[in-house]
Amino acid sequence: MRVASITEIRSHFPALERMHNGFPVAYFDGPGGTQVPRSVVEAMNDYLFHHNANTHWEYPTSAETDAALEMAREAFAEYLHAKPTEIAFGANMTTLAFHLSRTIGRMIGSGDEIVVTELDHHANVAPWQALARERGVTVRVVKMKPETGELDWEDFQRNINRRTKLLAIGAASNALGTITDVKRAAELAHSVGALVFVDAVHYAPHVLIDVRELDCDFLACSAYKFYGPHVGMFYGKQHLLESLDFPKLIPAPDTAPERVETGTQNHEGIVGAAEALNFLASLADGDTRRERLETVFAELHTRGAALFGKMWDGLSSINGVCLYGPPPESPRTPTLSFTVSNCASTDVSRRLASRGIFASHGDFYAATVVERCGQAVEGFVRAGCACYTTGEEIERLVDAVREVASGNMNST
Repeated sequence: MRVASITEIRSHFPALERMHNGFPVAYFDGPGGTQVPRSVVEAMNDYLFHHNANTHWEYPTSAETDAALEMAREAFAEYLHAKPTEIAFGANMTTLAFHLSRTIGRMIGSGDEIVVTELDHHANVAPWQALARERGVTVRVVKMKPETGELDWEDFQRNINRRTKLLAIGAASNALGTITDVKRAAELAHSVGALVFVDAVHYAPHVLIDVRELDCDFLACSAYKFYGPHVGMFYGKQHLLESLDFPKLIPAPDTAPERVETGTQNHEGIVGAAEALNFLASLADGDTRRERLETVFAELHTRGAALFGKMWDGLSSINGVCLYGPPPESPRTPTLSFTVSNCASTDVSRRLASRGIFASHGDFYAATVVERCGQAVEGFVRAGCACYTTGEEIERLVDAVREVASGNMNST
């Protein structure tokens, strides 16, 4: 089936026209936030210019806002293979995770346990650690294997027991690109009656999610990682959204999914997030949006794997460059973290930027991963492939890193 070419895809992103120091900008910072296609901004502008209102009132712009939010829920229901009544919105994944933790905290206490992992972004660790302080629960931490960037499944099984009430797990590591077998993890957790919350922020841009297949109870992701604005999405099984005691104002709606949402939402952001899905779906043919998304994600995965292999092979051939995370043949996203000997990650990033190559640096809020890999002080340099990344940009990155590693590039 037809999928748009890289040239056609790139034509939708005005940011790709940017120049820096005389170089066209190559954006390798997608794991921290992707660029946005023109149609997403146009959809947000249209909402703000012509339909802006609050919800549930008896006049046209309010009714139009209600309809726009409902269409967004329908879009994300298709995206996640869920029901519209199982889709809620919020500021971002971190805020949504803290909101869920407050809800779960009303159900548990001393003697109960929550399981997290060393591989996770701290947005899926800190909210549960807060319950250890506030409710006296025990937080168990599943170890990762620094040499492979994967979870230690023997340790995982040791930490799941009859006292486990919740497993909080990332579907993919934003630092190393590791894809974790969430379905296997969910089966282990459900076998002892525990709930499962999945951080899919780094996973969602690269693998089309099926919450029914994963059998998770909750899942969160963020649109700005897949070509949308800064807004978060939250999935929960309907019976849980209807029954759990989510913190809310008494006059606010008490029906799912609105009972999960606190206050007035970012309406224009939600509209833009839905348009990001429509943009992705528009890149392929198919009878339904879900079918088109399946085709697009499969093709982009293939393209991303080829680009990643080229990046891995190129960077691994450079003396003084150390790569972290699983190799190309492993289940992973096209995101690579690396270090350059005798050059701090901040300096590497700055020097790459002088050549128009934008790559992020630091711990990316995956502080435990960075510490376990022995880079707690300087962190990593991280380069990720997006739908608009080209082979020529990979070559530019590799050539520039080689120049940095050789000591022949300054930071001007």
